[in-house]
Amino acid sequence: MARLVENPDLAFRLARAIVSDIALYNQDKVKEGIKNDNIFDLLSEELEEGREHFRTRISPSLETPDHLYDRAIVDVMIKQAGKIESPIW
Repeated sequence: MARLVENPDLAFRLARAIVSDIALYNQDKVKEGIKNDNIFDLLSEELEEGREHFRTRISPSLETPDHLYDRAIVDVMIKQAGKIESPIW
């Protein structure tokens, strides 16, 4: 069994990797979601599946794991989509 991640910095890197994979395999949904300001609705299943996977890989003693995952979504998916035309910016 793989060792659980206890370090917050490593946990954040893991979250970013998971969200990067989601963005990579769902590029059309990301573009559409940014354009129409409904990215969280369009990717709700994928993001929740990623969150569950993230939780299985980190130590239960790690504080605010959801915050780390949510930050990764913003860093990886939202910030990098800044070049997509959208009424939200």
